Amino acid sequence: MAFQRGLAAFAQWVEREGADRPVPRGHSEEIAVDGESEQVVVKLGVRVSNTKSRRDKLAQDQPEALRKLGVPWA
Repeated sequence: MAFQRGLAAFAQWVEREGADRPVPRGHSEEIAVDGESEQVVVKLGVRVSNTKSRRDKLAQDQPEALRKLGVPWA
C-alpha cells in the first residue's frame, strides 16, 4: 500500500516535472486515493531517497513499476 501511494505521487511528479528532474528531499506531493474524500500528502522526496538507498530490498515487480516512470536507478 505504501509503495503504491509513493508510486502514484511519483507518477504525478513525473507528469508535471518530468523524470529527469530530481525530487527535492523536502518535497511533499498531494494525491487522491480511492475511497478517501480528501487528498493524502506523501513525503515524496524522502520516499524517493529511501527507495533508492534500499532498492536491493524491493519486491520483484516494484523496480519495473519505477522503470516505467523513467527512473534510471531502478
